[in-house]
Amino acid sequence: MSLLAEERKKKIMSLIQEFGQVKVNQLAKEFHVSTETIRRYLEELSNEYKIKKVHGGAVKVEPVNNELSMFEREILHIEEKKLIGKKAATLVEDGDVLFIDEGSTTMQMADGLLMKEGITVITNSFPIAIKLMEREELRSFTGELIFLGGHVRNDHFRTTGSLAEKMAKEFYVDKAFIAIDGVANQAGFTSYDLDKCLLSQVFISQSKKSYVLSDDSKVDKVANYKIASLEEVNYFITNIDYSHTVALTKEQWIQS
Repeated sequence: MSLLAEERKKKIMSLIQEFGQVKVNQLAKEFHVSTETIRRYLEELSNEYKIKKVHGGAVKVEPVNNELSMFEREILHIEEKKLIGKKAATLVEDGDVLFIDEGSTTMQMADGLLMKEGITVITNSFPIAIKLMEREELRSFTGELIFLGGHVRNDHFRTTGSLAEKMAKEFYVDKAFIAIDGVANQAGFTSYDLDKCLLSQVFISQSKKSYVLSDDSKVDKVANYKIASLEEVNYFITNIDYSHTVALTKEQWIQS
């Protein structure tokens, strides 16, 4: 798709976020294109789970508040999450610059980062930042820590929003580790929180390699907002059973 088309779709998303709905005829006049072109844009956005098509236009997708609080997420499937976090940490090399997304699974990476030399961790996760700060005092973490400011979500112990996105865009990193709420072949990787989704997209686009971390309870689940297609992420780290984790390449995951 052309750059102009992508810009128009972003404008449509912005209008829907502001007004809750858009009309095909109004958009056609504003963009000076045919109604068929607008319907195609709306169809594409609908297929990405970003809007809901209705007769004559589209409306905002109302989020279903299915994302559990950090306290609730932290205890669910904890053994699997520990294994996945441990596996992800082994993929970090000395000197790496990292984005680490907020999540109960990505949080399990922290202990595995302690003995890495010369790494830089950029995160929006309060638990990850606090753990690394504590270990820095004990000299068991000697890397750099950069915390992304923004809107604070108390229930999830993270920052999100335009300020966090703007700050994240200032960095180009070696590896990004992303948390998700669902993954399915057609929908790709999804989240229940739009702001989190937009920040995760920045992490992916600004990294040389991207890794999604998720236990198998989220496989074949679709949350409200699309983070990325399967093809856009380099590796998917998940558990096969209670004792084994794998880092699947995008080709392996798509074929499975």
